[in-house]
Amino acid sequence: MTVTWEDLGWERVAAGVGRCRLPVWDCTAGLVAGEGAALLIDAGSSLAEGAKLAAQARALTGNRVTHLALTHPHFDHVFGAAALPDAQVFGAVGVDAVLTRVRDREELREDAVRQGLAASTAEEAAERLVAPGHLVSGEWTLDLGGGRQVLLANVGPGHTAHDLAVLVPGDPEVVFCGDLVEESGEPQAGPDAVPSHWPAALDRLLGLGGEDAVYVPGHGAVVDAAFVRAQRDALAARFGVSR
Repeated sequence: MTVTWEDLGWERVAAGVGRCRLPVWDCTAGLVAGEGAALLIDAGSSLAEGAKLAAQARALTGNRVTHLALTHPHFDHVFGAAALPDAQVFGAVGVDAVLTRVRDREELREDAVRQGLAASTAEEAAERLVAPGHLVSGEWTLDLGGGRQVLLANVGPGHTAHDLAVLVPGDPEVVFCGDLVEESGEPQAGPDAVPSHWPAALDRLLGLGGEDAVYVPGHGAVVDAAFVRAQRDALAARFGVSR
């Protein structure tokens, strides 16, 4: 029996491309199917969540997760990465330092506990944090086989100092935005945000996808280019950035 995206609670956004909204923090995980390969975008908030995503990816694509792209170094997007030990891990330049420095790991653990993650779960995930072995400074094209190519783009700083976007060409084109774009609430600007550059990062997202692309936010429902532009303008006004 063939398993569909909907069977497992995923939303199909294009041929071979889907996303799910994880519980508690409404964090997005994305999946792109290739031929003999699969790309997971973000890994969830715990090792158990990462393992569940890996199992669902195999069920949906017939392949293990071969590539993992981390859009930014916040616990709800990276704590599940160690559950995919065989995947090649990609991130923006500099994210490796955040995920290996002791003080940064401790800050991620503390933030996870503050947000409601069980202390033991947060501690285990923080101890096993995975730093990307492949760092993107500009753009990086992944070939997933079967004519499927995906573009990783270092579009930050903005939501953090190390924001990575994922463009999946097709009809429609799909842009995974990480938390540069949020739909279910106002974009969150924590102490590691770079507000003065955030509107420009959204301009780069719009340049990647164009007017007709589907934009997948880090939290919330899929949006269009008009939504991204409006959020860009709102952030510019909020942070006093001249455009």
